[in-house]
Amino acid sequence: MSEQGLGSGPLNGITVVGGGTQNILIRFWRDGREYVLRRPPRYKRANSDETMIREARILAALALTDVPHAGLIATCDDLDVVGAAFYLMEPVDGVNPTVAVPDGLAANLTRQYDLGIAIVSGLARLGGVDPVTVGLADLGKPDEWLERQVPRWRRQLASYAALEGYCGNELARVDEIGRWLECRRPRPRSWRPGLIHGDFHLANVMVRQDQPTLAAIVDWELASQGDPLLDLGQLLATWPRNDYPLGVDPAVPLPGLPTDRELLDWYGRHCDRDLEHVTWFRVLACYRLAILIEGTFARALAGMAPMEIGELSHRRAVALLDQATDLVEGR
Repeated sequence: MSEQGLGSGPLNGITVVGGGTQNILIRFWRDGREYVLRRPPRYKRANSDETMIREARILAALALTDVPHAGLIATCDDLDVVGAAFYLMEPVDGVNPTVAVPDGLAANLTRQYDLGIAIVSGLARLGGVDPVTVGLADLGKPDEWLERQVPRWRRQLASYAALEGYCGNELARVDEIGRWLECRRPRPRSWRPGLIHGDFHLANVMVRQDQPTLAAIVDWELASQGDPLLDLGQLLATWPRNDYPLGVDPAVPLPGLPTDRELLDWYGRHCDRDLEHVTWFRVLACYRLAILIEGTFARALAGMAPMEIGELSHRRAVALLDQATDLVEGR
């Protein structure tokens, strides 16, 4: 930090920031300025350091947009400093609604509705970002993105067999849903890649304490180029709802939040993406997210993550596949 002109003297007020289950966040002060450090978990994945550097690059690119995000301060790719790549960002003046809900929001149905609209509005802004314009033309592999989705996530699930204790057949119907996706893959006449967050849900946003607005979208480690409708599908798949109780829920019930139908209608009116195949993207979001979070269960069985978190992730993966089945069957 001293070499990059980021103050002098000791680090003060060091605290671990809660809310995440994998990567580590640490808040501290130095020389009168507050910082948040973000780094991979103690047990890093093979690509954790590369992912952290890519995430920092995306935050830098978002400074050119109106997408709410935490401002990037500096990046470090020298693994000798803390044992992993990391970056420093500005603290966000807000709260994660799955951790705490501001008092003015908890008792006001109108504010709850406005918050839901603010969240989908932030997603629509992200869907309008041109990766080329913000310097991310080389991010990911947009060519044949639709065609690669099911094989990509099928390989991801198969890779968990390398972890001790994971049998590989814990997710019923995953193959059936994968075949449905392959058979009904959209074949648009023209396809326009966009910037996608890759893990967009209620736990990855920060909301303002004083008003029902979006302070920042956080956790950009899965961001890439692709179809932004995948983000919309994931938001709908994880939106708090009575019929899928293992979704991503706020710290206290917020009955005034818009329904998933209202979110979908609002997005359709404010984003220029064609929603003809939105059900396919919703099923893909359930399929992909189920496989991703099943990885936490596999890592827990191998002693690389807390078992309590691993078991919860597995139950959520099963619930996501239940939801995908309902969508496929028109329920």
